[in-house]
Amino acid sequence: MVNCNNNSSGYERKRTLKQRSRKRKNHMILRLISVAAVIGLLWYCINGLNLKEVSPEPILSVGTGNSNVSSASIEKNNNDETSWCLILVNRWNAIPEDYDIDLTELSNGQAVDTRIYPALQNMFDAARADGVYPVVASGYRTAEKQQSLMEEKIATYQAEGYTVSQAKAEAETWVAIPGTSEHQLGIAVDINADGVKSNGSEVYKWLKQNGYRFGFILRYPPSKTEITGVSNEPWHYRYVGIEAATEMNDQNLCLEEYLRERD
Repeated sequence: MVNCNNNSSGYERKRTLKQRSRKRKNHMILRLISVAAVIGLLWYCINGLNLKEVSPEPILSVGTGNSNVSSASIEKNNNDETSWCLILVNRWNAIPEDYDIDLTELSNGQAVDTRIYPALQNMFDAARADGVYPVVASGYRTAEKQQSLMEEKIATYQAEGYTVSQAKAEAETWVAIPGTSEHQLGIAVDINADGVKSNGSEVYKWLKQNGYRFGFILRYPPSKTEITGVSNEPWHYRYVGIEAATEMNDQNLCLEEYLRERD
């Protein structure tokens, strides 16, 4: 005779175990979904902040750049002011002690001389219109900041086995001696890619082909190192005004050569 009660009891236990197993699986799935949601939210926040920090617009507000200014207005009164945008600063020519500067802060915290701001905005607008997205990686620098960069570069070479004098000499081909850096003028900028929509080679190529149209020159081309005293820096652009930049581009001149021919 079959014990129906025992069979029934065994069946109930099996059903209870299955139900508990399903509940555990459901709870596990819910936990995984929750964890995925949290990870997704963190990813969005982190990347969102990063994108904001590398905003390709050298402006204070976010937008497409409506500060389009004509070349004439950018270079107005240049008869009396050409000296400010053609000032020569290199390892043999220090920044004048009485040099004054008015700065405009950019959206990423960098700053430039207010007088070059409209031209810089125009150039970045044109680049974005061509599908290239540059950012100002470095603008104005204080003397203290420049000194810090120099010391870091020297330390790097010393760590590689250079003597102090060798490290200093090598560092000075890459980092301007404090007091002789164009970054301290506020009219030079290091321009890189945003790293999201463009890469470095795309930005450098566009700048080399178009920068002069907005008054900016590639300050340290590879073929002029002996004249400029600085190794090739495809990211370093200096404002000299549209007229001077166009002449330098057409005649393949660096700033030192251009000023020498004008004398």
